Amino acid sequence: MIHNGHHAMNQQGKETGANPGAAACSPEKRRRTVRVWCDGCYDMVHYGHSNQLRQAKAMGDYLIVGVHTDAEISKHKGPPVFTEAERYKMVRAIKWVDEIVEGAPYVTTLETLDKYNCDFCVHGDDITLTVDGKDTYEEVKRSGRYRECKRTQGVSTTDLVGRMLLMTKAHHSNIGSSDYQQHTDNFGKGPQGHSPWTGVSQFLQTSRKIIQFASGKEPQPGDTIIYVAGAFDLFHIGHVDFLEAVHKQSEKPYIIAGLHFDQEVNRYKGKNYPIMNIHERTLSVLACRYVSEVVIGAPYAVTQDLLDHFKVDMVCCGRTEVFPDKDGSDPYAEPKKRGIFRTVDSGNNLTTDDIVQRIIKNRLQFEARNQKKEAKEMAVIQAMKRREEERMKERAKAIL
Repeated sequence: MIHNGHHAMNQQGKETGANPGAAACSPEKRRRTVRVWCDGCYDMVHYGHSNQLRQAKAMGDYLIVGVHTDAEISKHKGPPVFTEAERYKMVRAIKWVDEIVEGAPYVTTLETLDKYNCDFCVHGDDITLTVDGKDTYEEVKRSGRYRECKRTQGVSTTDLVGRMLLMTKAHHSNIGSSDYQQHTDNFGKGPQGHSPWTGVSQFLQTSRKIIQFASGKEPQPGDTIIYVAGAFDLFHIGHVDFLEAVHKQSEKPYIIAGLHFDQEVNRYKGKNYPIMNIHERTLSVLACRYVSEVVIGAPYAVTQDLLDHFKVDMVCCGRTEVFPDKDGSDPYAEPKKRGIFRTVDSGNNLTTDDIVQRIIKNRLQFEARNQKKEAKEMAVIQAMKRREEERMKERAKAIL
């Protein structure tokens, strides 16, 4: 088990796996380990997913995450962007996850919770529906084994897909453009209006959110400080495979990821890149179990000052294309001169461009999927409103 900076401790400093039968242990160590269940599609994993899992882990000691198959997702929602194998690996790479269950059922039942010895399941404050419009958590809610965490505002798969299709740069600063509004209509508006769970909202970064995601772990004596840099846009399985390969370069790696500002990424990537702005990319990378620290707005060239400041022992780069600096120079000239540069082959050549192409190729399918999803959600919202109105009428009659 890789604990990524948290070692064997969770957010509250509670030890996992304590022996409940040890008579000499303190009361804290004698208490039973609380096992938490989460499940989902986890397609195009983003910091919203990671934040849900972070909150779920804070409710207990050991977090198990069930990931649905491609067939189950296609049946209930529509085709996923990533394959189940890619999604399994992405969820494993999130630092708050202790274990994953491949091919978890789409509907969460008491049988599933009991099978994995979980006390309760956790889901966001939105709703997940089956193909016939039923709440997938209905059974566990009735039994009192359901907990809710707060949904992360400003990010959704719907929104990210729209950014890729629009090919504009509005998301780097705001979402007020007419093109962006048209995207919200195409991707998140059915005949009954907008669903609060599928609609698009703007992400606002805070220092508190960064602190929640950061491990706070300092380099220890004997650690090998490894520096990597890039856009890390739409943080995906190609990035995970690369960082995992970098992590294996040392017995005790301490990986610092340098993230370039949006304007710098757009300079060397062009088009509407980056799809995610610097604040979003920061949280995505911080959630990865292989990363110890992030430099926000790192210089494109790996300079002498940077290497000295962080006491870097090794600089790693993948086998993807390295763009020259503004003056045409090699951005890795300094670490190469010092003999600390290393090219790492992860065996995965997937790029952010490849993901965008997947989306563009299946645009109509994704538009239809999201409109269908929102239509189901709006039907549930209307039914909830009707039930509430009926309850209010009953209360009024009782008072009279």
